[in-house]
Amino acid sequence: MKIGKYSMGIGDRFGLQGKYQLQAFEQALKAGVEVTPVWNKSNREHNIVHSVPGDVRTEADEAVSGRNWEKEYFVDADHINNSNVEKFIEFSDFFTLDVADFIGKPANDNDIADFLSAFGKYKGNLSIPGIERPFLIDDTILNDIAGKYLYAVKEAGAIYRNIEGRKGKGNFVAEVSMDEVNNPQTPIELFFIMGALAKEKVVFSTIAPKFTGRFNKGVDYVGDIKAFAKEFEEDILVIDYAIKEFQLEPGLKLSVHSGSDKFSLYPEIGRIIRKHDKGIHLKTAGTTWLEEVTGLALAGGDAFELAKGIYAKAFERRDDLCAPYASVIDIKPSNLPSPETVNSWSPEKFADSLRHVPGHPDFNPDLRQLIHVGYKIAAEYGDVYINAIKTHADLVGKQVYENIWERHMKRIFL
Repeated sequence: MKIGKYSMGIGDRFGLQGKYQLQAFEQALKAGVEVTPVWNKSNREHNIVHSVPGDVRTEADEAVSGRNWEKEYFVDADHINNSNVEKFIEFSDFFTLDVADFIGKPANDNDIADFLSAFGKYKGNLSIPGIERPFLIDDTILNDIAGKYLYAVKEAGAIYRNIEGRKGKGNFVAEVSMDEVNNPQTPIELFFIMGALAKEKVVFSTIAPKFTGRFNKGVDYVGDIKAFAKEFEEDILVIDYAIKEFQLEPGLKLSVHSGSDKFSLYPEIGRIIRKHDKGIHLKTAGTTWLEEVTGLALAGGDAFELAKGIYAKAFERRDDLCAPYASVIDIKPSNLPSPETVNSWSPEKFADSLRHVPGHPDFNPDLRQLIHVGYKIAAEYGDVYINAIKTHADLVGKQVYENIWERHMKRIFL
C-alpha cells in the first residue's frame, strides 16, 4: 500500500467535519494538485472525547462516499505504540509509530555492538550528495546515536511487526514519529536512524523528526527560519541518500507534525520540496476543533455563549489542560484575557482573537493555544456541544474548509 506524493493529516476531535475537510482537497484537485487526505486521531484524543477508532473510519468513509471522492484516502492510528495499537488494527490503514518516549533509553550491549558493526563502514568523511560539507563519523558519534535512538528503533520494529502480523504485509502505511521530544535530530542522526529502521525491516513511508525551533500547536513557528530551511533541505537530501543506501521506500518523505499554522515556514517548505521534486506529509493537528469554536462564536446567541463558556472553563483549568502538551505549547498567562473581559466581546471580536490571521490586530496566539488544548471542556458539554455544531453546521463547516484550503494548502502546495 502506497501513499501519494502530497498528503495531509486532518484531525477532527469530534468527527463532525469530514465532508467540509474533504471540500478543501477537492478544491486542491481543481487547482491541479492532488493531496491525499488522512484522517487521524490519537488514543489520547479518543480517551478524552470518548470516541473509538471505528468512529474515525465511519467519518472518513461517509465523507468520501457523500462527496464521491474517487482518490485515495487513509485513516491514521495516530501516535500509537504496542500498549494501545490493538483497538486501531481493524479500522486503520495508516499507523504513526510514536517512539519518542523511548529515545534515550539504553539498548542492550549486543544490539549496540551489532549497530556499530553494521554502520562502521561509514566512519570517516561521509559525503551526502547535495550537502556541501562532509560529515565526520567516528566511534564516538556512532555510540552516541546508538545510545540515543537504538532502543526507540527497536521499539518501532516491535510495533511494526505486531501490526504487520495482524494486517498482513503491504496492507498499511507506516510512519515513524520522533517529534515530541525536546532536542531535534540532526540530519546525520536521521540517516543512521533510517539505517537502523531498515535493519529492523520496518517499511515506512513517512518519518517525523523533531526539527529545530518551536512547533507549538496551532500557531506560527518560533525560531530561525533560515536555520530550519537548511535543516529541512538537508533532511530531504539525507533521505534521498538513505533510500539508495538502505533500499528504503522510493517515495519516502518527511512528515511535519504540529504543522498547523506554520505559515512563516510554508514558503520555504514549498520551495524546497518543489526544488527537489519531493513529497511531504503535513499534519494539521487540532485546528479543525478551533474552527468549530470560531464558527460557534460567529453564530451568536446560545452558540456564542457556549464558546465563551468553553474559554472560561479552560482559563480556570489551564494548568491541567496544558500539562499533557507541555512540549508543544507556550502560553504566557499574562496575555490571556479574563473570562469577564471575553464576556464583553462581540462575536466578531472573539472570532478574530481566535482565528489565526497573521497581522490581524485582534489575533491572540495565547488564547488560541489554550482553546486548542481545551477540547476536553467541549467533550464535557456532551450533547450540548454536539448539537450546537450540528445546528450551525454550514457556518462552522465554512470555517473548517477555509482554514485548510486558504491558510494551509494554498500556502504550501500552490
